[in-house]
Amino acid sequence: MTESYAHKGGGDSMRKPDENSIDMDSVYQEYASLVYRFLYSYTHDAQWSEELMQETFLRAVTSIHRYDGSCKLSVWLCQIARHILYQELRKKKRMETVELTEYIPDQKARDGECDVLQQEDRKELYQAIHHLAEPEREVVLYRMTGDLSFREIGEIMGKSENWCRTVFYRAKQKLKAYLSDMI
Repeated sequence: MTESYAHKGGGDSMRKPDENSIDMDSVYQEYASLVYRFLYSYTHDAQWSEELMQETFLRAVTSIHRYDGSCKLSVWLCQIARHILYQELRKKKRMETVELTEYIPDQKARDGECDVLQQEDRKELYQAIHHLAEPEREVVLYRMTGDLSFREIGEIMGKSENWCRTVFYRAKQKLKAYLSDMI
C-alpha cells in the first residue's frame, strides 16, 4: 500500500505537511481499517476497538499540527492509538485475556476438512502468540495484523528496526517450539 498524506493538493513527500493541506476525511477513509485492526489485535473487543479508533482520529485531528512528517502517517496514527489504548487500560486497571475464539475472525461456514484444519491451526497460532512476553507479542501482532514493516514497528514502539527484527525472530523461534510441543 502506498502511503500519501491525503493532501488536498496531492503529494507523497516525507516533509512536514501543512496542517491545512491534509484532508482528514481522506486520512480516515484510508487508515481507519488499519487502526481498527491494530487496536482489535489487543482488545479483542469490536465495540471497544471502534471507540478507541474514533478517539484516535479525534486526537489526530486536534494534534495534526504536531505531525512533523518524519514518519508515515499510518505509523503516527498507530502511535496515537497505542497511547490511547494504554491510557484506557491504566484507567480501567485491566489487562484481561479474552477467549481466542473472539479474536479469530468469523468466516462463512465452508465444507471441507482443510478449512476446519486451517481454522484449528490459526487458533493454535493465536494461542501460542498470547503465551509470548509483551514485547514479542506486540511485535508479532503488529506484523500480522497491521502489515507493518520492522522500521514502522520500531517507530511505534520507540525502538530500532534491528531490535524489532531480533525480537520477531526470537518470538518466531518460541512459537515454533511451542507449536511443536502441542503436536
